[in-house]
Amino acid sequence: MRHLRLQHHTGQPTSAPAQRPPGKTPDGREAITVLKGLLSENDRQAEHNRTHFDRHGVLAINLMSSPGSGKTALLEATIEALGNELRIAVVEGDLETENDAERIRAKGVPAIQIATGTACHLDAHMVHDALHQLDLDNIDILFIENVGNLVCPASFDLGHHRNVTLLSVTEGDDKPAKYPVMFRAADLMLISKTDLLAVLDDFDPAAAERHLRNLASRAPVLQVAARKQRAIDPWLDWLRMEVAAQRERVAHDETLRPAVQLDGQHLHVGAKLRPLHNFVRLP
Repeated sequence: MRHLRLQHHTGQPTSAPAQRPPGKTPDGREAITVLKGLLSENDRQAEHNRTHFDRHGVLAINLMSSPGSGKTALLEATIEALGNELRIAVVEGDLETENDAERIRAKGVPAIQIATGTACHLDAHMVHDALHQLDLDNIDILFIENVGNLVCPASFDLGHHRNVTLLSVTEGDDKPAKYPVMFRAADLMLISKTDLLAVLDDFDPAAAERHLRNLASRAPVLQVAARKQRAIDPWLDWLRMEVAAQRERVAHDETLRPAVQLDGQHLHVGAKLRPLHNFVRLP
């Protein structure tokens, strides 16, 4: 089975949601304890996933952006350029449909689609379930295309090694300032759809990079135009370098953990607490 339909945090099918008993504390502390436990369990599962990746010599990349920034188009162009050089697989995260996974499979690459239902990001349990459908011995790079969202995907460890954030020229060059959580977590920022710069003169790549640097980020910034397959060579070279670095780490029994933005996790928890209070007896 290549299509997974999962419930957020639990890994259970959405057709059989877990029943949560009413809370018993008047101040919501029980709800907070439940959420902290879920976050802790995610981190444990992430370490388990990373052990899998390292044991098989796989570089795992968390690909993040807002919806429509060109993540899948970038993967298609990457597969076309590197498909004969590196073995690639993809885990796709979306609320619904299998559209993106079908596009990737059409390029001859294994792709597992995760339909998250209402969840705004993938978590480590979801990724772990997808791994059971992949032959990790025959993968050099696993791209995890996270749900289109500019906050939550940067706040949860999936067991991956690197975070790559796309910023499309159609979005505005001030997005790093407006959504600092995701851009602080980035190991690389890709300015995508740069072939449109000729008609979108209100986007300044230098301003976008300046906003990133104002977050104290030293992440490289590259420009890509995936659909035209222009200006992707620096991106391909970055991937080659990261694959080589992962092989070196594996040879020395070392690993690499991604930057996880806990402030985004706290924002996510705060939002989740409101519905959980429905299960807490209030005075």
